[in-house]
Amino acid sequence: MLPAQQGYDRAITIFSPDGRLYQVEYAIETVRRGAIAVGIKCKEGIVIAVEEKVRKLQISNTAQKIFQVDDHVGIAAAGYIPDARSQVDNARFFSQSNRLIYDEPVEVETIAKHLADQSQQFTQYGGVRPFGVALILGGVVNDTPQLFLTDPSGTYISYDAVAIGAGSDDATQFLEKHYTEDITMENASALAAACIYLSSEDKEGSEHIRMARIKTDTAAYELIEADAVAGHAASAREQYPQNTG
Repeated sequence: MLPAQQGYDRAITIFSPDGRLYQVEYAIETVRRGAIAVGIKCKEGIVIAVEEKVRKLQISNTAQKIFQVDDHVGIAAAGYIPDARSQVDNARFFSQSNRLIYDEPVEVETIAKHLADQSQQFTQYGGVRPFGVALILGGVVNDTPQLFLTDPSGTYISYDAVAIGAGSDDATQFLEKHYTEDITMENASALAAACIYLSSEDKEGSEHIRMARIKTDTAAYELIEADAVAGHAASAREQYPQNTG
């Protein structure tokens, strides 16, 4: 007698009798077990932040879960990060190809749809597995901030604020409670840090927080320096003490 799923998890191309693709669900579970990533949109731009736990002898100058795609687009990832690197490389190639062909910055939604289409392809062919990563794509195009989420199933959705990874359910409820459309970038940065504190075991310090932003006025991706991140983390602990202590 086979396990409860009766072997339907052995191939990506077979639906179970109740209409489930187990391999896709396993990939989504991989995302849920990954370190948290947060994206927040405000009138002043986009803030993306992730939790990165650094080992004692690790050189941590390079962010491992936040990536620059183009001058105006950044990505935060949760899940199986090698898969994220593959998708980011694909997004960079796609973005530069778009710039060469059309001589203009690519829309964030266009990148999100391209990556989602690629993810969907990996849910319907034998001999492959779904990507085990979800991506938050943020950027500014024509003075308009744009924030999208893609997941292993091939779905892409636009958000004002979103959290993925471990503890994302609690972080999402926290965002729903505290996010407002007129939030400033400073407050959005503190809110993102508070979401990471809410999910993380580390309630002090900011060494485990990485953050980037794309401002509306410059439309330029910028990785926030550690000192500035520490300031946003301090603001988070001051504004939301019940969730960061």
